[in-house]
Amino acid sequence: MWKTIIRRVLIMVPQIIILSLIVFFLAKLMPGDPFTGSGKLSPQMDLNQIQAIKKELGLLDPLPVQYFRWIGNILHGDLGMSYAYKVPVINLIAERAGNTIWLSLFSVLLTYLIAVPLGVLAGRYQGTHIDGGISFYAFAIIAIPGFVFYLLGLWLFGYQLGWFPTTGSISIAADGLLAKFFSRIYHMILPAILSSVISTTGIIQYLRSGIIDNTQEDFTRTARAKGVPERIVFDRHILRNSLLPIAAFMGNTITGLIGGSVFIENVFSYPGMGKLFIDSMNSNDYPIITSLTLLFGLMTLMGNLLSDIIMSIVDPRIRIE
Repeated sequence: MWKTIIRRVLIMVPQIIILSLIVFFLAKLMPGDPFTGSGKLSPQMDLNQIQAIKKELGLLDPLPVQYFRWIGNILHGDLGMSYAYKVPVINLIAERAGNTIWLSLFSVLLTYLIAVPLGVLAGRYQGTHIDGGISFYAFAIIAIPGFVFYLLGLWLFGYQLGWFPTTGSISIAADGLLAKFFSRIYHMILPAILSSVISTTGIIQYLRSGIIDNTQEDFTRTARAKGVPERIVFDRHILRNSLLPIAAFMGNTITGLIGGSVFIENVFSYPGMGKLFIDSMNSNDYPIITSLTLLFGLMTLMGNLLSDIIMSIVDPRIRIE
């Protein structure tokens, strides 16, 4: 297993380098000056003054020099200063990261609690009304765009029924540690449920297909030929092997929800990294945009690594000897 992990980590090194290059050069292609909102420029400045400021900030240096200086600053924890908020970018991201991570973990928990039972029922009772109803649910959810589904849920459960709050991550009236904890959970329930419902469709279909395929495998036929009870055949052979890839998907599911928080957080005005990213796009806050883009990319790579590690643990067949 350790050989698999080390090999996968080594593969990530060039991927991270390529990702950083893409983010850096895309930032250079962005319209406008990267320090327009920094307050360093004014309409009264002449061209020589502007050029002097650019030279002071290192913007006239060759691109390779700028790139390595940018990477060096990141390695030292310096992500730059936000133009709009006038505070270090790393502080802003640290403040918002907790909200996004907790919402994503809550959504992952609900996703598997919903998807696994439905996928098992659909696969075990293939061709029945149960299978048809679950398949209809999955295809209906897939057909609805995510942001439309979020808006409908917000309108119905937030505004019409008033069951859940529609903005923020914690109530202003919450006083005390316990009250703040329950208020935070209460604010996460609706966005987490809506996000998890969207995420269940792929797991349901994949688990259903896995159960159907494993039902026809030789090891299943052998177990049945030996007279093993059907319940044991299903639990220990069919279901166990069908759940292996589902367990491995957990890493990608977590990072996918964190990256997909851009939509759900903006619909609910939830103060996480996704909302920070959109707000930064609207204000051309380039240090935040580049930092979050790089962070989301790194989390995707880490999700793939986590999935590979989980798969190597639950399925010894893929380990490198």
